[in-house]
Amino acid sequence: MMGDARLLLGLAAFTMIGGAACAPGPETPTAPYEVWVLDQSDSPDRAFGGTVYVYAGEDLSPAPGDSVRPRLRIDLGDATAALCREQTGAAPVRPHMVRFNDAQSHAIVAFVASGHIAFLDGDTGEPIECMRASRSPTGQQAHAAYPTPDGRFVLVANQNGKRLERIAVDYEAGTFTHDSAAMLDLAVCTTPLGEPCEAAGTRPDNAPVCPFMSHGGLAFVTLRGGGLFVVDVRDTPMRIVAAYDSAHIKGNGCGGVEVAGHMYVNAGGRPGVQHHMELYGFDVYRFPLDRLDDRAGPLPANSPPPDVLWSVDGAHDSHGMVATPDDRHVWVMDRHGDAAEVFETATGRHLGTVPMNGELTDNAAPDIAAMAPAGDRIFVALRGPTPLSGDPHNATGTTPGLGIIEVLDGGRHGRLAAILRITNPRDGVERADPHAVAVRLLR
Repeated sequence: MMGDARLLLGLAAFTMIGGAACAPGPETPTAPYEVWVLDQSDSPDRAFGGTVYVYAGEDLSPAPGDSVRPRLRIDLGDATAALCREQTGAAPVRPHMVRFNDAQSHAIVAFVASGHIAFLDGDTGEPIECMRASRSPTGQQAHAAYPTPDGRFVLVANQNGKRLERIAVDYEAGTFTHDSAAMLDLAVCTTPLGEPCEAAGTRPDNAPVCPFMSHGGLAFVTLRGGGLFVVDVRDTPMRIVAAYDSAHIKGNGCGGVEVAGHMYVNAGGRPGVQHHMELYGFDVYRFPLDRLDDRAGPLPANSPPPDVLWSVDGAHDSHGMVATPDDRHVWVMDRHGDAAEVFETATGRHLGTVPMNGELTDNAAPDIAAMAPAGDRIFVALRGPTPLSGDPHNATGTTPGLGIIEVLDGGRHGRLAAILRITNPRDGVERADPHAVAVRLLR
């Protein structure tokens, strides 16, 4: 039943010409969808929780007007916090990322401060399960939780714990198991060549930031201090396939998409005091998936080498990333530069910059983004004046809310067309700080 629903959604969302997915034409209906936005500031009058705003896609035209309201507002300080307390003994703090499983039935919310991972019913927003990332000698966080495309697992980037963790899931049966035997301890493990995973001069700070999944079961795990691991998540324990050091891949990547046989990954500015890193960062890499095969033996360090599509100095911070449905273009958000950079996938060429500041905002701070099924709009979280993550120097914005970017010229350009403002004032200070956005196709 679930597979049939996904097939119908895929046929509705795209037309197939010559085996390649193309954006729907004007006569092609698109699947109904909704957009989830996470405000990671605390629930009103509490020191935990947070808020999810769920908007109907049909209401989000490039110029939706001030009358648009979310179809659902989920206070994570209520039922979700109660379930987390019951199952873990602690309340969840700072919802940082949200993703949907392939069947679109469940939302997976990662709480970066407390290390919780909550599974919510996609239709109602009601909590189903709550657990925490493990505690290591270096800490406990859930910076991001990404489902695998086959629907079997959820990967957790336990950032301060320096661990990549796996949750075994059966959404239909409603079972969620923290699989400790699969865990990869990035602070003490060794690479396929027997070298230390974390070491000064190669990978000095192996806090995992985001584990971007390929459809072939490989996770591209970005690291806070620079470097990257490609991990086969199907093995127990999970297994490093390829290892890159900080001289080849810079730190703090939090954008990644698979397009036409390649994985695109970015790198951004540093958080906190790390003297080995630059204060700012904007780099875009492209990895060939067909060369990440280690069946003939361990791959050499930093191999296969990625293409470096973009590397720019100065006050920039690369974060969210999306691809157009026809796979022809990749957009990468610059939350310090208040812009998006657009790349052509056929050549890797940088096509230009889409500025966000103007009539609607003087400091957009675009962060995590998601593409509409038709490819005509990009939805992006715009950060607030009191950022709770990403360091104030990179993540401060003046118009917290959901930004709607109108995509123009076949995906080559666009404009920030509207902002749906989100507010959470406390003691006279605007605390709203949207960070994550996800699109959910409706069954």
